[in-house]
Amino acid sequence: MPQPLDAAAVRRWCRDALDAVGRAREDIDAINVYPVRDGDTGTNLYLTVESAAQAVAAAGTATPTLGQAVRAMAHGALIGARGNSGTILAQLLRGMAEVLADGEEPATADTLRRALRRAASSAYEAVARPVEGTMLTVATAAADAAERAGGTTADVAAAACAGARAALARTPSQLAVLAEAGVVDAGGSGLLAVLDALDAALSGRPPDASIRDRLGRPPAAHGGPERASAPEPAGAPACAPAAGPGRHEHPARREFPRAVPQYEVIYLLDARDEALPALRARLDALGDSLVVVGGDGLWHVHVHTAEPGGAVEAGIEAGRPHRVRITGLPAGAAPPAPRAARAVVSVLPGDGLAGLCAQAGATTVTADADEPPGGGELAAAILGTRAGEVVLLPNDDALWHAAAAAAEQARAAGVRVAVVPTRSPVQGLAALAVHAAERRFDEDVVAMTAAAGATRFGEVAVAERQSWTTAGICQAGDVLGLIDGDVAVIGGDLAAVAREVLERMLSAGGELVTLVLGAATERALADLLEARVRRGHYGVDTVVYEGRQEAPLLIGVE
Repeated sequence: MPQPLDAAAVRRWCRDALDAVGRAREDIDAINVYPVRDGDTGTNLYLTVESAAQAVAAAGTATPTLGQAVRAMAHGALIGARGNSGTILAQLLRGMAEVLADGEEPATADTLRRALRRAASSAYEAVARPVEGTMLTVATAAADAAERAGGTTADVAAAACAGARAALARTPSQLAVLAEAGVVDAGGSGLLAVLDALDAALSGRPPDASIRDRLGRPPAAHGGPERASAPEPAGAPACAPAAGPGRHEHPARREFPRAVPQYEVIYLLDARDEALPALRARLDALGDSLVVVGGDGLWHVHVHTAEPGGAVEAGIEAGRPHRVRITGLPAGAAPPAPRAARAVVSVLPGDGLAGLCAQAGATTVTADADEPPGGGELAAAILGTRAGEVVLLPNDDALWHAAAAAAEQARAAGVRVAVVPTRSPVQGLAALAVHAAERRFDEDVVAMTAAAGATRFGEVAVAERQSWTTAGICQAGDVLGLIDGDVAVIGGDLAAVAREVLERMLSAGGELVTLVLGAATERALADLLEARVRRGHYGVDTVVYEGRQEAPLLIGVE
């Protein structure tokens, strides 16, 4: 049933948008053709949405107002914006926030219409040289469709989404480079994923699980790009991205001689409003793809230029630039020379496991249960190793999108990165145990992946609330036994559930049992389980670690 547009809806919107863009990220990256074939639009949009979602999750109070939630969303997107498309998305969200924060709570349908219009117009104002057939076109079409729609906020969101989808399908007829490649605009595709998440948050329907497929296929590996797929069957969600690939970036790109290196320059800028016209004029003369977004003294600057030093100097003259990032574009400077060392970055839920893995030579990132690390933090950990080759162990299904985005960001900086799809810390331990830096990189990754895949993982946790599970309904305080991510046992006694989980995991055989004790779990539980293994499973070894994570017990069976 339709839901009100309030702070809770904004939280759902951010969460669903992050998941949708994460699932579509690789496809959007793969079909990046305008203005630079740098294959990073999906990653940039993911990191931007991730920053917005984290800001909303951390918003000031336990029960934020709509105004607090949308301002946090806009601010998070502004400070975390990446690339051309991410910068424009940040301005779109800021434009919406300017209207929603000053309206009623929950927002009315008319307020949402005005918010979508303000988003589109402010994005056009932020781009130095707007081009049709891009993300800007899709945003304007969404606003146009919203203004024609009647009914509730959910009806307006659905209409905006449908209008954006139709506009996205038309982008190849508006921009020659898209038509030549047989693709739609990538930034517009990412925006459509964000609008679909808004539609889902207000309509009450689940987010479109197939949104990644509907964004289209990447260009074929050999020969010409694949063309748009057949129309969707009847009954598809009201707002799903257009069939066919989607790629883009933004404003018109001037052609510089290919011998001249080109760079993407991004920075945050503390400056007064009156300093912006001169800054825009100077940066426009230095390069292209210029986007300046923000307000209230904080701005996000993005430009492609052959003179990165001059672009930063322009910011110094206007105010105080910080978080400066300068990245060579594909047609520009040669990639940095490879570094010799190889490193492993492992994400772990407790400082006990983190210390153990650090002793084994890994760089560790400790994940708080309430604030998991984002793609930016993981990328910083990868780059912080100063290694030319890095293996990343996310150790959690929920971190897969962030890990993949971090890997793409590190690759753009010249680092060779492989993500081993570990779903639990015990799989990460198994992978790290077979790591050998003297092997060829690919051989090492294969060995670590095989070791992780051969490890079944279990967990004993305590339910925080009543919920449906694969084993039935649990109540708050129940002890849950999970095997390979699914609840298999529900009980009232920690030791009894742990024994049952271990027995089920060993029923298929095993050679080594790993027990990782939580911060509040007594060693007596490990002694009890070790004795049970010795009595009933001859030839199976047991190893126990003090993980100090929140979950009472993690179990691995290799």
